[in-house]
Amino acid sequence: MTALMIIVPDRISDFVDKGEVVDRYYNPGNLFDEVHLVLTNNDQPNRAALRRMVGEAKLFVHNLPDARGEFVRTLGWRPWLLGPWTRHAVDLARAVRPAMIRCHGALLNTFAASAIKKTLGIPYVVSLHINPDEDVRGRAAGFVKRAVTVAQQDIERIGLINADLVMPVYKPIAPYLDRLGVTRYEVCYNSLNPTFLCKKDDYALHRPVRVISVGRQFAEKNPDNLIKAVAALPAVHLTMVGDGSHHRHLCDVATACGIADRVEFIPSIANDELCRRLPNFDIFATHSEYWELSKSVIEPLLTGLPVVINRRNGAPVPELTDDICLLVENTVDSYRRALERLMGDDRYRESLGRSAYAHAQRHWSPAATEAKFVTIYRGLIEGRRGAAA
Repeated sequence: MTALMIIVPDRISDFVDKGEVVDRYYNPGNLFDEVHLVLTNNDQPNRAALRRMVGEAKLFVHNLPDARGEFVRTLGWRPWLLGPWTRHAVDLARAVRPAMIRCHGALLNTFAASAIKKTLGIPYVVSLHINPDEDVRGRAAGFVKRAVTVAQQDIERIGLINADLVMPVYKPIAPYLDRLGVTRYEVCYNSLNPTFLCKKDDYALHRPVRVISVGRQFAEKNPDNLIKAVAALPAVHLTMVGDGSHHRHLCDVATACGIADRVEFIPSIANDELCRRLPNFDIFATHSEYWELSKSVIEPLLTGLPVVINRRNGAPVPELTDDICLLVENTVDSYRRALERLMGDDRYRESLGRSAYAHAQRHWSPAATEAKFVTIYRGLIEGRRGAAA
């Protein structure tokens, strides 16, 4: 039996309950017979919903003692004081005997994986989903949050430096790894829905024109300029999928603009359903100041939807170019002009969508990303076996 241990700091229930599950996400290519999901918290996710994410493997869910309570006792997660906590992780790995470990994010979970590797020789990889310098420390508000983000830098570095491979999910994470001195890394894009993402073939506009925007609704991803742009375009209906601290604000903006009847708000939708519906829209439009290539943008690109997205303040996202999306300023007028161009130029609209589809399939198709993880995992497992022989 070949086992995989996955150590996760997040509350998996938060996205599983929303239907944000991807087949075999935790077991690419059905490579493992057992998947041991280890949560560094007290979360108890719905196991039935999780089963799709481990494919044909047998699923086990474990909870390590919640390490957040260790912050004060260990003087801000000082590595030399975390030994009693990491021993729980080492003991669990000794019992499970995984062929390898995968971590999601670089927090106490990667520090635990580093301790396991040091004690038991089990290799581990880390998928990194944000640039912590940019999106954590760079955006921390208030003394407590800033103190925590500074304190965790030591365990971040230890967990990443000692990893057999770090897998940033987009290129803007690389400068953070370079700063830390991490050399064993390779960009590995997120594996997305392999079943319900399908190609858009018909580019004839609906009446009214259907625009969709998907994403968390908070300050850095506030799409109110998009709503105001739609208010100036009577032939457009906007669907907004997502929730967050700005949700009420966005509803109020739609009402104030007099288009509450032309803006549909959907706080949450199962990923299968969202992917199935995407090709039925005419345009995808969004706003983000994050230095990222989010899954909510990759999904419409993979279907061939024409995508409108803002040029962020700061360094551009290298993956998002004029060849595959229409880049705008974060102003009402810029969004309005972009929508008008796509609505008024049938040839350009279809060309942009088809170019996006071809590019996305080459770089981010579910089959290609899953296969890449399989190759990496096999290499690690076989390398360990060869070293032990």
